[in-house]
Amino acid sequence: MSEVTGGSSLDRDTERALWGKLRDGDEESREKLILAYRPMVFWLAKKFRVPYSSYPDLIQEGMVGLISAVDNFELARNNKFITYAYYKVRGRMANFLQRSEARAPLPVEEEYLESPDSFAADLDNMEWALALNDGFNSLPRREREIVRSMIIDGRRAGDVAREQGVGISHIYRLQRRAVARLKNWFLKGDATSDA
Repeated sequence: MSEVTGGSSLDRDTERALWGKLRDGDEESREKLILAYRPMVFWLAKKFRVPYSSYPDLIQEGMVGLISAVDNFELARNNKFITYAYYKVRGRMANFLQRSEARAPLPVEEEYLESPDSFAADLDNMEWALALNDGFNSLPRREREIVRSMIIDGRRAGDVAREQGVGISHIYRLQRRAVARLKNWFLKGDATSDA
């Protein structure tokens, strides 16, 4: 994968050999895999909207997530490590932010697609922006309001929940549903079906 995607700089054969050695307990292979995927941690950290003072701690949490991903990845399942690591790292960062700032902002790409394969999306592409606008406008009113409040305006879930007189979990549920509908809309061209 390229630097744009935050993936590894290793070629496929070298990486597979490192996973094989790691399975046999080779610590040097473990270290090489961690270092190869370290750029993904920095890439993801930049996608979170955090004060500069939180950035080093966010990187540290992401590295802990990456190390955990390397240590727990099962090559035999035939999954892509980048996908597995992406969710481990992102989840660790989001949990840290939720604990430290009482909120968990989503990375920019996650706001709309929730897919590690979307890293290479060209956000400046006019067709993509128009399609996103169409998908957003096709959401049910309540979900559209939540997306606008939390993602576009960057408001906290607690503030939105208080304003609407509902619980935070309900706000997050509406947000997840809206993101799933948008993802479904992009993949199938139909945001009205339940995802």
